[in-house]
Amino acid sequence: LQRLNVKRDTLIKQLVQPELHTIHQVLSGELKGIEMMRDEFIHLFDLHETDVSTESFEMENKKRYVDVEIDGSIFRKVNLNYFQRKFLDIPYLTVSPRQKLDIYLPDGEGPFPVIMSFHGGAFAFGDNRGTDCLSALYGLERQYAVVSVNYRLSGEATFPADVEDVKAAIRFVRANAASFSLNPDKIATWGGSAGGSLSAICATSGDVAEFKNPNSSHIGVSDKVQAAVVWYAPINFLTMDQQFLDLGLVGEIHNSIDLYESELMGQQITLIPELVAKHNPETYISPDCPPVFIQHGWDDTIIPRLQSVEFAAKLEAVIGSEMVYLE
Repeated sequence: LQRLNVKRDTLIKQLVQPELHTIHQVLSGELKGIEMMRDEFIHLFDLHETDVSTESFEMENKKRYVDVEIDGSIFRKVNLNYFQRKFLDIPYLTVSPRQKLDIYLPDGEGPFPVIMSFHGGAFAFGDNRGTDCLSALYGLERQYAVVSVNYRLSGEATFPADVEDVKAAIRFVRANAASFSLNPDKIATWGGSAGGSLSAICATSGDVAEFKNPNSSHIGVSDKVQAAVVWYAPINFLTMDQQFLDLGLVGEIHNSIDLYESELMGQQITLIPELVAKHNPETYISPDCPPVFIQHGWDDTIIPRLQSVEFAAKLEAVIGSEMVYLE
């Protein structure tokens, strides 16, 4: 509806431009079609004009974030002042300053189902108050709590630190659910890119012993999740370069020793296929996997779409097509 509103507003402006008078009839016909589509959506979902106003949506959306300049670049961050019910910088482990999370609560009593948000950034950068979290925070409007997680990056610790951290965060949330009005039986993970990879591996490797570091916390608590959202994730590090060739796309190289996946794994990934397989969510697929929602850009030149296509196919073969959505 927002896209239709933008298109409608553009057409209305074009109709009053004298230089476009020769195509006035075409523009009028297109505007009529847009209006009909808007009316159909509004009726279908029982909305009101105020619900779908472009201006009101954009004004409200801008309150959610602030643009911050860091080293000459602009980064979009969560506007913490906008979200009133929150708990910030909660340590779920104490090995690293990165092992902290933020909890945002919707209005109401709870206990609330939980979205665990994992940020992207090639396992090397990013934080839990960026655009990944901003997307997840729309869940507050649907009565989800949002837990935004920081984890150790590759410059500090190599695999399995990243997976151990996000699983420790899940166990912390489940163990302390009552203190924050959270539902320990309804936890979903959500992430994009590197965060999507972590979301996927949490979905497939619930309670796998090798990711329960004995020096971690709440080892006796389950780290299984009940659903996962996976956006444009690197799933099998070793197949990405070939997939770009298969697709006829000029994409980012991943197999080099000095690139992100090798930095995460501690060695050039082509030399350690057995270790790389342990970071591959496909390794752990079983009938116990929860529903997984996957989205990937068709012409993505950073992570080839075949990563998601093949992951979805392997999930469907084990848990059924009704449990997997690929877009």
